[in-house]
Amino acid sequence: MKLYNHMGLDPIELCATMVEGKRLYTTPEGDRFPSVTTVISNNAEKKKAIAKWRQRVGTEKANNISARSTHRGTKYHSIVEDYLNNQLTLSEYDKYPLPVLMFQHSVKTLERINNIYLQEAALYSRHLELAGRVDCIAEFDGELSIIDFKTSAEPKREQYMYDYFVQETAYACMLQEQYDITVKKLVTIVACENGETQVVSHPPKKEFFIKLMTYIDEYQERYGQKTIIRG
Repeated sequence: MKLYNHMGLDPIELCATMVEGKRLYTTPEGDRFPSVTTVISNNAEKKKAIAKWRQRVGTEKANNISARSTHRGTKYHSIVEDYLNNQLTLSEYDKYPLPVLMFQHSVKTLERINNIYLQEAALYSRHLELAGRVDCIAEFDGELSIIDFKTSAEPKREQYMYDYFVQETAYACMLQEQYDITVKKLVTIVACENGETQVVSHPPKKEFFIKLMTYIDEYQERYGQKTIIRG
């Protein structure tokens, strides 16, 4: 298997807590900011769509689908993290054949990654009053990128992936603010149960940032006083 080069950026330490179902991070300055996923997922339109889906498929089936998706994604992420850290012992994951198979099918795509700056790393922005953990910041096809790993039963329609790039835009802003490093691409890699590996990438776009600000404004209007604290 490929050996990956790591660029050795010093990671930032953030303390995470859950408050009323929302993930919050405390920064070294003593600020407390919501996670990117918390801000995006608490969008009223998104919550309404999820509620409609749960009603359509039924509560029990919805819970089973969500649990399966979470388990699959968690194990796949762990395998990829070990692999990119040059520490993978695949036999340790023998109890999880599906994530292992999805990883094996995605190896050729993962080999397009190199020169890893950060992995599973905390980031935050005092300007955006936002924090989170980025999957990977590395070169993809030779260009510095925010890389997000997803899993799915089958390839996703790109219109349903829009918020992935909004989330990656937030990480790009945090990276710029904390390390003065600019990325050239936002990359989403989707490992699928059917054996396909989907790659969708975009350069950072103004429209993604505008959408991010819309989510932030809505979140702060509804929850800001409860969840955002300035140190």
